[in-house]
Amino acid sequence: MNIRQLRENEPLPMELLLEADPSEELVLAYASTGFCYIAEDQGWKIGAYILLPLTKTAIEIKNIVLQTSERGKGSGKELIKHALSEAQRMGYETVEIGTGNSSIDQIAFYQKCGFRIVSIDRNFFVRHYPEPIFENGIQCRDMIRLEYKIEASFI
Repeated sequence: MNIRQLRENEPLPMELLLEADPSEELVLAYASTGFCYIAEDQGWKIGAYILLPLTKTAIEIKNIVLQTSERGKGSGKELIKHALSEAQRMGYETVEIGTGNSSIDQIAFYQKCGFRIVSIDRNFFVRHYPEPIFENGIQCRDMIRLEYKIEASFI
């Protein structure tokens, strides 16, 4: 798997990005000020994520996603490691990520990757999405916010 930043003239991999966030409007909004990366395998786009600067010291991973066929093979961890390396290369100290309260597997995965839960944005998905979102039989209402503190010896 090769992970690289999307070239300036390349279109966003919207099909992939919309799997992680069903709002095209929100995806376009943060893609316009963030950095999009794609993971490829033999010329096929198999994953993507966006790094969105928040402050001088903090950046957020948005829309991290893998094709369904690529999940469970360690590729997600590679995407996270790549994002953390890119954040460190850019000089950021903190990397944030958010996911829904109903995204049980993602919450566990991010914690296994070293992220810690720092806050809950109550009713985030109710405020920002017109239709209710359900996952794992649970209504997705709240955004679980996690962060990773980059250590100088990370890489």
